[in-house]
Amino acid sequence: MTLRPAAADTVTGTAEPVVTSSVKTGARRPGRRKSSRARSQAWTAYLFLAPWFIGLFAITLGPMIASLYLSFTDYSLLSEAHWVGLDNYDKMFTADDRYLNSLKVTTTYVVVSVPLQLAFALGLALALDKGLRGLPFYRSIFYLPSLLGGSVAISILWRKIFGTDGIVNTFLGWFGYQGQGWVTSPDTALWTLIILHVWTFGAPMVIFLAGLRQIPQNLYEAARVDGAGRIRQFRSITLPLLTPIIFFNAVLEVIKSFQSFTQSFIVSGGTGGPVDSTLFYTLYLYLKGFKNYEMGYAAAMAWVLLLIIGALTAVNFLMSRFWVFYGDDK
Repeated sequence: MTLRPAAADTVTGTAEPVVTSSVKTGARRPGRRKSSRARSQAWTAYLFLAPWFIGLFAITLGPMIASLYLSFTDYSLLSEAHWVGLDNYDKMFTADDRYLNSLKVTTTYVVVSVPLQLAFALGLALALDKGLRGLPFYRSIFYLPSLLGGSVAISILWRKIFGTDGIVNTFLGWFGYQGQGWVTSPDTALWTLIILHVWTFGAPMVIFLAGLRQIPQNLYEAARVDGAGRIRQFRSITLPLLTPIIFFNAVLEVIKSFQSFTQSFIVSGGTGGPVDSTLFYTLYLYLKGFKNYEMGYAAAMAWVLLLIIGALTAVNFLMSRFWVFYGDDK
């Protein structure tokens, strides 16, 4: 509503204000304009998110639901799937010794290689954190193994290095020690893969290095004033403040280690040998699904692996409250 002066009254000579309305017939209200604009912005957002939604349902959720159904069937890729209920899951734990061995081999690989890798990565990060000249160059060089460690080329090279005529035996021969085929012996084959995993320390090392740079230096200065040495500083300052980073790296590396496939496939020639000593879980899943054409059984193995990884991750999060220290904790 607005007021505007009217023409002077012809009798009194005074002007009375005239009330007029600023709302015209058929004009849109502000609320309607905002609602229309919000709907337009929402459709624009959905349009940009459409590729992600298509990928989610067509590439992720769709195959997951299909594999869950196939895990309860007898399916060979060459014939129709037949419902068998829980037979695949029952067979895994009661009638398949190779499956249990693959679970044992993978668990050993994870339990041994992950702590060794994290300890090596942390030690190297501590060394690089001491103001080393050319730090970006060394950081890039040490990160390379994480990029290349899972490749086929590195796995082939690893098989050559630890072979009968490899570099390792050549080096040991200089000291009069007669080497062996490290990748062909059931006692040492798995350890060569563990060493390869430890060698891919680059990613956790970079994360550790970033965490070390966030620790306030005044804490170390106060500790030195109190007479604390380097070991005491590490135990009382560095290690507690790095526990969130250690936890983060541990969760990621455990998940990645359970999914390891290429190293075992290449080093063992796709068999998991010798004597199934390098038969990783994922390699046995591959053999069941694409060599023996037991795709239903392989799907059941995949879902058990998902449950194992999910359970271990949940346990890690539950246990973290007892040893992970955050800056806002009292």
